[in-house]
Amino acid sequence: MHTLKSPSSPALADVNADTTQRVVIKTTSMPWEPSPSGTVSRKPLYREGGESGPVTSLVRYAPGGAFPEHAHPEGEEILVLDGVFSDERGDYPAGTFLMNPHGSRHSPRSQTGCTLFVRLRQYPGMDRPRLVENTTARDSWRPGLVDGLEVRPLYSQGGYPQSVALVRWAPGTHFQRHTHWGGEEILVLEGEFADEHGRYPQGTWIRSPHMSQHTPFSDVGCLIYVRVGGL
Repeated sequence: MHTLKSPSSPALADVNADTTQRVVIKTTSMPWEPSPSGTVSRKPLYREGGESGPVTSLVRYAPGGAFPEHAHPEGEEILVLDGVFSDERGDYPAGTFLMNPHGSRHSPRSQTGCTLFVRLRQYPGMDRPRLVENTTARDSWRPGLVDGLEVRPLYSQGGYPQSVALVRWAPGTHFQRHTHWGGEEILVLEGEFADEHGRYPQGTWIRSPHMSQHTPFSDVGCLIYVRVGGL
């Protein structure tokens, strides 16, 4: 989440800032980098403009880890991957999806430790809602566009280009070739996702640019986080 920068801290380099390029990262082989909090580490996947620009990253809280209260200009999106994340509004176990809108404030922490997928400063707009979604509830899932797909919508809103969902692929499921208007980002949460460009095991992050195309499938089954639009 939000990171604090002291006057003596060196500027952070951009990471995968050219959104016209396709990027594939196996996050399991990346080292964790320390953050200024001392109890929180991160793996940056996308960063532009250092600590004050848009960021997409994996974030890990050590047991007892915390950040002081801070605001979220242009919003914050969180998917809790493991452990229990907390702030003054509640506790959020693995499988929780959070959206904190522009201008919101909180004091995040984790008593037990947790791992998060976090997107910062990528949801401008004063009318976006705060969301807390339990993705583990089976009644919140719906059939996908082809047999073998289940979809759990997480966020979309009229007037904004982004659409976020979890998609579960049964073994042997194939999807038709399609074009990504506004780009697509995928984080493989379980199993192995694949297309004609390669195979992507658990922990792989994929960013495909505007108007890219592919024909995805999964031989063994998988669970993926998907965000389309906004690139």
